[in-house]
Amino acid sequence: MEKAELINAAQAWMSADPDPETRDATRRMLDAGDVATLDAHFGGRLRFGTAGLRGPLAPGPNGMNALQVRQVSLGLARYAKPFATGQPVVVIGFDGRHGSREFAEDTAAVMAGEGFVAWLFDAVVATPVLSNAVNQLDATVGVMVTASHNPPQDNGYKVYWSNGAQIVPPHDKGISDEIDRVPVTPIPVSAISDLRSQGVVRAVSPEIEERYFAAVAALRVHSDVGARVVYTAMHGVGARFVETVFRRSGHTDFHSVPEQAAPDGDFPTVAFPNPEEPGAMDCAFALAQRVEADVVIANDPDADRLAVGLPVADGGFQMLTGNQVGCLLADDLLRSGPSWAASKRLVATTIVSTSLLAELAAFYGVSYVETLTGFKWIANQAITFDEEEGDFVLGFEEALGYSVGPVVRDKDGVSAALLLVDLVAYLKARGQTLFDRLRDIADRHGVYASDQHSIKMPGKSGAAEIAALMNQLRNAPPQVVGGRRVSQRRDLLTGVAIDCATGEQTSIELPESNVLAFVLDDGSRILARPSGTEPKLKFYFEVTTPLSDDETLASGEARAAEEIQELRSAWLKGLKL
Repeated sequence: MEKAELINAAQAWMSADPDPETRDATRRMLDAGDVATLDAHFGGRLRFGTAGLRGPLAPGPNGMNALQVRQVSLGLARYAKPFATGQPVVVIGFDGRHGSREFAEDTAAVMAGEGFVAWLFDAVVATPVLSNAVNQLDATVGVMVTASHNPPQDNGYKVYWSNGAQIVPPHDKGISDEIDRVPVTPIPVSAISDLRSQGVVRAVSPEIEERYFAAVAALRVHSDVGARVVYTAMHGVGARFVETVFRRSGHTDFHSVPEQAAPDGDFPTVAFPNPEEPGAMDCAFALAQRVEADVVIANDPDADRLAVGLPVADGGFQMLTGNQVGCLLADDLLRSGPSWAASKRLVATTIVSTSLLAELAAFYGVSYVETLTGFKWIANQAITFDEEEGDFVLGFEEALGYSVGPVVRDKDGVSAALLLVDLVAYLKARGQTLFDRLRDIADRHGVYASDQHSIKMPGKSGAAEIAALMNQLRNAPPQVVGGRRVSQRRDLLTGVAIDCATGEQTSIELPESNVLAFVLDDGSRILARPSGTEPKLKFYFEVTTPLSDDETLASGEARAAEEIQELRSAWLKGLKL
């Protein structure tokens, strides 16, 4: 946009902005006249990605702020209203980030003004509880104000459809188009207290959480409770929910990291509130060493993800990957045959997660499906299977997200924590650990190792670079990577898989997506895709290798790790990155 257009856009936004702080920030930008700064805030708009809307707390359509939330809520209300069978209903939750409560109340006020009954949680809530509440309250849509594990300066707006799952096409585009039709003018709202007195904004009953807790407890397949657990909520909302389900399930040897237990939008003890980030687990590991814990578990700030660490011989702790945790849960549930699952069962994962789940499904004789990246796709497959064929048992993605059974149609770090610790306790009672169970899986199926590499490319220039690299891979694909020949190429944008030896083409039964996959002649694979929530190009790598009878699991994992690092280096070198 030209400078004059940016100034006009900023002035219009400032005139409509109900928040004096962001109005003042916009005024300062206008006074400074910095075109780059104005363009960063007013030259574009946040769009829905795989996890809804996320961005920095900042003025303008490219940030999270009061006017943005009101516009999005108005667009959502106008889109969703025709889908309601009676009076439309929305249920709204929020996490402990800065601005979350205010954004949630604005959402309730705007949607109530559009004729919705707005059920609003009174206090911070875990994302999976919000997803579960959508179904319990027969809501038309749900909104969770959260930025999950993003940096402290971010917030977000996640939308759920009436089935309790995150939005998928065509709803994401339909909502986005409706938001675009909302003019940049003031959107007045009634005081939340007035709307409560009118009965159009209502407090979510504690009974909703009680039913969630009962449903989670019903998923259990083991009753052993002897594990010593260290838990961190990572300054998020998970402590109350995890502590409740653990206490009620009999897991009393439970130690929560005190300095990280309460919600705090500043995230003061971590540089980045993501259990996968270096240093994020230091407080938990320190406590775990003091109490000699059997397992360390962590939620991300909105408690929809779960990280797991195990003690090792040198006194330290090893973090398990999301793929390892997902396969441990899948193997345990499938071998235990949970009483709540029918004979026909389904497990699911995403295209960028480990292919070991397909091997486990074949071994246990259950259905398996692979979806696009994003838990919304797993959830919708689960819903369809439950309605038409049998029972969904487990879905997971490598980014620490897991869903068990029908309780939550999204990631649930609370139920996953309970079932994982149940397994730890079950194995401990028999003199074993999760490492022993991983060894058992590796003996049957080999060692699967995975890794990823992200390249951050912010701004418009970064988006152009990401597009150029994807075009390079699509139009001039590599034929050999690190001495391994590419045997198959899969392009989810065109929906075609190509056998590189014969040239034979087959269709891919997945929705269109900008993802490329390269399968190598030794079974290794590489995937490339732009992130749906961040300005990054992501590469995913997987290798598999057999484990010999006289080899330790650690030795096999080390060998696989070397192979995957060699593969990653060769790939990045080939791209000149």
